[in-house]
Amino acid sequence: MAKSNSRRVLQINNAIIRDSLDDKPRDECGVFGIVAPKRQIARLIHFGLYALQHRGQESAGIAVWDGKDLGLRKSMGLVSEVFDDRILSQLQGYMGVGHVRYSTTGSSNLANAGPFEAHDPVLGYVVVAHNGNVVNASELREELLNAGVKLGGTTDTEVITHILALAPGANWHEKLYNGAKRLRGAFSLAVMTQHHVYAIRDPFGIRPLSVGQLNDGGGWIVCSETCALDTVDASYEFDVEPGEILELSESGAKTISRLPRWEAPEHQAALCATELFYIARPDSNISGRNVYMVREELGRWLAREHSVEADLVIGVPDSGIPAAAGYAQESGLPYREGIIKNRYIGRTFIQPDPQMRRRSVQLKLNPLRPILEGKRVVVVDDSIVRGNTTRGIVSMLRTIGGAREVHLRISAPPILHPCVLGIDTGTYEELIANRLTVEQIRQHVDADSLGFLSADNFVTASGINKNRLCLACFNGHYPIDFKYVPGGAKLAMESL
Repeated sequence: MAKSNSRRVLQINNAIIRDSLDDKPRDECGVFGIVAPKRQIARLIHFGLYALQHRGQESAGIAVWDGKDLGLRKSMGLVSEVFDDRILSQLQGYMGVGHVRYSTTGSSNLANAGPFEAHDPVLGYVVVAHNGNVVNASELREELLNAGVKLGGTTDTEVITHILALAPGANWHEKLYNGAKRLRGAFSLAVMTQHHVYAIRDPFGIRPLSVGQLNDGGGWIVCSETCALDTVDASYEFDVEPGEILELSESGAKTISRLPRWEAPEHQAALCATELFYIARPDSNISGRNVYMVREELGRWLAREHSVEADLVIGVPDSGIPAAAGYAQESGLPYREGIIKNRYIGRTFIQPDPQMRRRSVQLKLNPLRPILEGKRVVVVDDSIVRGNTTRGIVSMLRTIGGAREVHLRISAPPILHPCVLGIDTGTYEELIANRLTVEQIRQHVDADSLGFLSADNFVTASGINKNRLCLACFNGHYPIDFKYVPGGAKLAMESL
């Protein structure tokens, strides 16, 4: 198809300040794609992105196609800050893709906000929303620059988009296959062309990607998590298989290609373990398992592995709560809500002075003294990354909550290695478990006792076969080879 002469682009550049209070792994992105010829789909994408907001809070974008024009809106900020009724009414189309972003490659600015678009002179536009991290993005970027392609940002998603657009092929089936097989790393893609929406997942299925159908039968959806399907009144149909390229149309979804595998033959797949204990929403289903139920089971195994005499169990909001409930059920200890989260301290919060910075944890979390005072408390959380936030939580449970003893239990193994496949865990130097023993971490956070779930029990509790999980952040066995840059888990792409 010839290039369209009309293109609507609306974008605003708002500053973003990262939330320094969250000492947790962060995911890179959430993606949502839909084809529904009988619907105006911008609002459906909008609702889907709301459901995926936990996967990225730095920027949001929607691209739609109405058969003639490409409409694109992206900006820094939350979904609610980027889109309103006026903007959504301008995004007219029956196909589209959406994106929310947290940067793990490329800086946090508008030039790196998705979705990205490129153009083939014969086949027309291709628009890409991406979740993951492509470890050979630097060499692909250099190849594009040498070919005269102008790149506006530093993110691997922009590189992926142009690699797909420039790949050899007489049609998009061939181009998508030839382009995607050159990518190495984690990529779950929602791709829109001028005729179809496609779903593409890397050969190890590192990041989740699911397909659903609108319950009125009028369209098909691909999204990062099944919670987005519930939000737009769609039914879950199946997960995109590792290495699969799907074409979505009004009539359904069909496989058009299978991507070749890279190394790590011991892995049948390599779903990221972090999705299970922290990243995914608890009401999502991943690899056939409900995330909330997995986290409860993690808590049960944690209680079996690290029991302690105590008076009650509490969870650190929000992601520690399901595991805390499981710990309480298994241990026979009562579960109580002992920490209240202030849900209005968001990612743009700025600590105004040094004294307030020291009390930053209390600004976001506050203990319930009537529940905790004089009690021996088991505190369940999902992970310890750098340790500063955990230390603040233990301190406030003692000083403000009045807890007599604080026994810290973590529903994942120690994070010893940085992630290079789309999760921001920090560098080797920043990971407290890489620098300190468990006893030294206990002393650092000032807990009376500390227990991490073992890797073997984590796998058992997950209900997923070990050779279908990526446990690299625990054991350093990555499903792909990559070049580690001293001083961090940063690949060359991130230093651009």
